[in-house]
Amino acid sequence: MNRTSIQGRDPANGQMVEIVVVNGMIAAIQSVSSGEERWLSPGFIDLQVNGYCGHDLNDAAITPDVVVALTQEMAACGVTSFLPTLITAAEERLVAALRAIAEARRISPLAAHMIPYVHVEGPHLSAADGPRGAHPRAHVRPPDSQEFERWQAACDGLVGLVTISPHWDGALDYIAHLVRRGTLVALGHSDAEPARIHAAAGAGAVLSTHLGNGVAGQLPRHPNLIWAQLADDRLTAMFIADGHHLPADTLLAMLRAKGIERSILVSDAVAVGGLPPGVYETPIGGTVELTATGRIGIPGTGTLGGAALPLKDGIANVARLAGFSLQQAVRMATENPGRFLGGRGVLRVGARADLVQFEWHPAEGDLEIGRVFVGGVEQ
Repeated sequence: MNRTSIQGRDPANGQMVEIVVVNGMIAAIQSVSSGEERWLSPGFIDLQVNGYCGHDLNDAAITPDVVVALTQEMAACGVTSFLPTLITAAEERLVAALRAIAEARRISPLAAHMIPYVHVEGPHLSAADGPRGAHPRAHVRPPDSQEFERWQAACDGLVGLVTISPHWDGALDYIAHLVRRGTLVALGHSDAEPARIHAAAGAGAVLSTHLGNGVAGQLPRHPNLIWAQLADDRLTAMFIADGHHLPADTLLAMLRAKGIERSILVSDAVAVGGLPPGVYETPIGGTVELTATGRIGIPGTGTLGGAALPLKDGIANVARLAGFSLQQAVRMATENPGRFLGGRGVLRVGARADLVQFEWHPAEGDLEIGRVFVGGVEQ
């Protein structure tokens, strides 16, 4: 029997606790009067990771070793569960990436533990400039249930989340098909009419992918697809809170409108995230510039070229917004996304011992990762 104990302050109430871990599961949670001063929370959960520290899931040369290395980088950032995210590409390239991820889970216990399933973002998105974002237009195509089944066959059913624009003919039937197969559906990179958003939620879509991004630069004042997604309680919204994708006022208003319980923070990190500032050549997007502030942009334009900051920075940014607390920010990166991963992201007896200790410096807006445990094993 493997037994260990970890102490820290629970962000939910600020109280000192000791968590007893037996064989990778939380066996007891007890209050203590003194001990470790760092915060102790469930490990962070990121539903949208394209890459980090040079490891690119959307590179044609992806291998299982790239996936394993990315998994290790995520753990170092306090993330104990994440969804490798593949964007719009030719079917053979998506299939190759899915096979690499499935093989990584077979050869690495850490990857098997941290990767519950894969997020395929596309290729059934809007082809229009603006909503399409950095997704290659040449590979945008209508939804095809048979293609989805070929994805699943290539990776032993590992595709657990698909982002789609519901404007396509056949989109509602496609959504219903995925839901019947046990795959979650998110709405994103879309120019769909508001009525179509509500119809997609009625067909079974449950998430909005990086709401406020992947959308036209100009929209009707009202109605529009952002208002529709904020208003529809069947949709839980994911937000990129890196300080670049959504201005602070916009993020604050959207979080208030959607409500804490229906909001999730994601990084949407790409491969140049975590690298030194500079100009980089990327498989998707071409030449991009990473600044010291963590902004990735296409040189000579005002266009973003991806997200660079890990999830912990999004938590820190939300915790500093007016009216929000560290507890609420942590919840949006643990318990809320954990609902879509079978109940991960909670401090509860019988739960997986995926835990992170961290220091929180609100004046500097810095959340510093300390010890990280995945299945009770320190990384």
